[in-house]
This record gives sequence, structure tokens and C-alpha cells, in this order.
Amino acid sequence: MLPIESRIDPASPAFASQRAGMQALIERLRALEQRAVAASERARPSFARRGALLPRERLARLLDPATAFLPIANLAGYGMDDPDHDTAIPGGSLVAGIGFVRGVRAMVVATDSGIDAGAMTEGGNLKLMRCQEIALENRLPFIHLVESAGANLRKYRVDKFVRGGGIFYNLARLSAAGLPVITVVHGSSTAGGAYMPGLSDYVVMVRGRARAFLAGPPLLKAATGEIATDEELGGADLHATVSGLAEFLAEDDEHAIALARDVVASLDWPGVAPRLPQPAQPPRLDAGELDGVMTLDVKKPVDMLEIIGRLTDDSAWLAFKPDYGTATVCGRGRIEGHAVGFISNNGPIDPAGATKAAQFIQACNQSGTPIVFLQNTTGFIVGRASEEAGMIKHGAKMIQALSNSTVPQVTIYCGASFGAGNFGMCGRGFRPRFCFSWPNARTAVMGGEQAAMTLEIVARQQAERKGAAVDEARLAQQTGEIVANFERQASAFVTSGLLLDDGVIDPRDTRAVLAFVLATAREAEARTPRAMQFGVARF
Repeated sequence: MLPIESRIDPASPAFASQRAGMQALIERLRALEQRAVAASERARPSFARRGALLPRERLARLLDPATAFLPIANLAGYGMDDPDHDTAIPGGSLVAGIGFVRGVRAMVVATDSGIDAGAMTEGGNLKLMRCQEIALENRLPFIHLVESAGANLRKYRVDKFVRGGGIFYNLARLSAAGLPVITVVHGSSTAGGAYMPGLSDYVVMVRGRARAFLAGPPLLKAATGEIATDEELGGADLHATVSGLAEFLAEDDEHAIALARDVVASLDWPGVAPRLPQPAQPPRLDAGELDGVMTLDVKKPVDMLEIIGRLTDDSAWLAFKPDYGTATVCGRGRIEGHAVGFISNNGPIDPAGATKAAQFIQACNQSGTPIVFLQNTTGFIVGRASEEAGMIKHGAKMIQALSNSTVPQVTIYCGASFGAGNFGMCGRGFRPRFCFSWPNARTAVMGGEQAAMTLEIVARQQAERKGAAVDEARLAQQTGEIVANFERQASAFVTSGLLLDDGVIDPRDTRAVLAFVLATAREAEARTPRAMQFGVARF
């Protein structure tokens, strides 16, 4: 492998302009994350009055100090339940990610009960299910810190209710796969939420505060006329001594979290990945420059080797067919010692590029090498020449190879992700193991201007066939509306809010994020959980 040499001048005005633009987007990202923190923090007085910890404090005590933590879906639900982006609170009322508990890499989720009492949202449901899917695929224990008022009946939607059943389906699958499910109930866990502890392998409940019942006192009275208190229906003492739902009874939040950590420690869970064949080396090129390397204008070309050279160990790179299908970049490198195949784009995907990528995907599968897709493409090339060259069938080769690939695949949206290029470069629909976006990323079936121009051409052709005059004012209005609609939805902040990725990250953190998820995948391959036909039933 040879080191990649940069052609970028960090002292140039162009670099400074790009860095300033990216920094503004990163500041917007941090402000949105802080908006969720601030919303939860406003509940501190009420938590203090009952001697409870805020959700983020609970999570901090659960995790091993001074260890890495990878947040998942930091913008989940942004603009989904509250369409006003100026006031919408991202995160889906959940704090979630992969971290370490008593030395064990685990998926951890905490209900943010400081926001609307932890009421479940559409974004939160999707986020929770995505976290469960990640735990299943990466063979991680699943730890859930629960306190939720249940569904928000004022915002009831039948589709949200039906899809929400996937949460409980996944809990049963986790247990049956031999992946321990540990739930700490800090407060309410009612209605459908009662099945969260019900479908867990180990349940800790906080005395005097934890509640779990299928119907709370108001619903019970409405449905049957029966009158009972919260404690009588589903208090922690009842579940620890009568129903048997709880294995452990805690005196307060700190005690409950300590018990959860003890449960993890008692499992003797294998957590050490196999030794890597080569030691890690920092890149020769400065990874801190990644905030200025990428242009914010998707129409301007970028040499993606400038990105790769700031990610790989020693900036070393072994190009695969560098002189064939040159707009598609394929090659091998290492990230923190992990062998990795890279696929990226320096333009649209043409027939030669698609063929090259298909062969490279198969080669990586042969060697068991994970693949990192760095998306920056306007899509598969169009035009008479490309159609004659078999773009459809060659693109299908790439799709076939990608769809049937069995090695871990990680996608980073770095710039443009347009048209079928989103699919061919392992977009969310192709189930990458992990998928993250840079704040500048843009995703759409095509550019807004292209969409508007396409419909304008169709409108003019229709008018010509009818012998009618074109309404130029209406056509101009239509163009503006289409462009605005495409532009609004293309933003990484919008797509991430819709759970079309696993979170938006600072470009300068990309190497650390990739190293973390590659280590997670490597551990998963080395681990053999004791799967069963069914999950652990509660008795």
C-alpha cells in the first residue's frame, strides 16, 4: 500500500470557505442536540423532589466511566411529530447508543422522561426498533432504562400503534437469540409499555416509583368500573413479591443501576475482539481537516481520495483497478488496524464503474473484509451512450453483489446521494450494518431543478399535443414549489429525523466512528450466543 498524497491547500480561501460552511452546519447539529438536553433539564426540579435522577444521569451511571459511547439516531423524529423545525425537539424522547457496562459492549437505551413524561413518539418507536435491530445483528446485550407515560393519546395514530408492535417482537427475538435483555423500571411502564419488562430476561424495579400495568387506574375505571391505586395495580413491591415480574427490587435510581451493572457482570459475557493482525497507525494526512475538504456545493467535484487519506492508517491505500471505471473509487486500507474495503464516487456511476464495484464487493466477501461506502454521487449515468453500453444490466450486477453481500457494510453519506446511486452505494434500503451522515449530505431521487425541468417539459409537451397555450405563470409557480419541496427534504437533518440513517456526525469524528463500529462487528463475528427456540419466559 502507498500513502495518499493530498492536493488540497488548507491555507487556501476555498478551503477556508468550505470549512466555515461545514462548521456552521456542525454548530446547527450541536444546537439541535442541546435542544433535547435543555428540554429534559427543565424537568430537574420535579425529579429532585422525588429523589430521582434525570435520564442522562441514569445513563451516565450505567456506563463505565471514561469509555467510548456511540450515540444512535441523535436526530430521530426531528420535524416528524412537530413539523416546525424551529421548535421540534430531536431524539424521539430516547437517549440511545452503544457503550460499555462492566466491560461489556452493549446497546443501551434510556427513556427521556424529562420530555413529556417519556411519552412514546413515532420517532422514538422507530429509534427503539432500530436500536433493537442493531443489537440483534451485532450480538449485543440490550439494556433499557424505562420511565414512560405510554402513548400520547392526543396524538394517536393507528399506523403508529400497529407498527409499534415491532418493539415487542424484537424483544422476544433478542432473548431467543441468546442476547440478554435487561430492563430497569424507574417509573411508569404502562399499557403496551408493560410488555417491555414482561419480555425482558432480567427486571429491576425501583420501590415506590416503578409502575407496570396493562391498564392504569383511569383506564381501568373507564373499562371495568374497578377502582385501584397505582401501587395496588402494579407497584414494584407487588411485582417483586406477588406477580413475579421483577427479579430485583431497588431502593432508588442509583441502587437500580448498580443492580443492572451487577447483572451484566454476572453473565460472564464474552466481550474481547480477536487481536488485529496489524497495529493501528494515525493517518499521515490530518483528519482534523475533514471539515474543510468537502465542498458544500454538490455540483462541484471532489476527489474522494482526499477523504479516504484522512481516514486510513498511515493514509495508506491499495487502489483496485484505478484506471478502469475511474469515477468509481475502489480499494483497500485499514482503520485502527481493521482491514477495510472502500467504495466511493468521483462522479456518476458508469457501466465500467458498476462492473468494477460488483467485482470488488465479491472480492471483499471472499476475504471477509468489511466494506465502507462513502456516498458522493449524482447516481447512475444516463444518456444514449450509457444505455447502449448496458448501464441497466451492469448496474444490476452492482445491485446483485451488494444485496447478497454477507460482510459488514457501513455507509457514510458525505455529499450527494441522488437517484439510484443511493441504492447502488448501500443506502438505508440495502441494510448497511451502520449508516451515518455528514451535516452537508443531500439525499434525493434527483436534484430539485432537474425534477422541475422534467415536469416542465412534460407540461409543455402535453400543451402542444392539445394545441393549447402554456400558462407560463402557473408553470413558474410549479417550478418554485417543486424545487422548494425537493430542497426541504434533501437535508441531512430532515433525512436523519426520518431515521434514514443512524445519526448525523461531525466529519472529523468519522475515523473514530468507523473504528468503533468495525470493532463492534468484529466482536459480533467472534461471539457465539446460546440461542434458543424461544425467549426466556417469565414465571
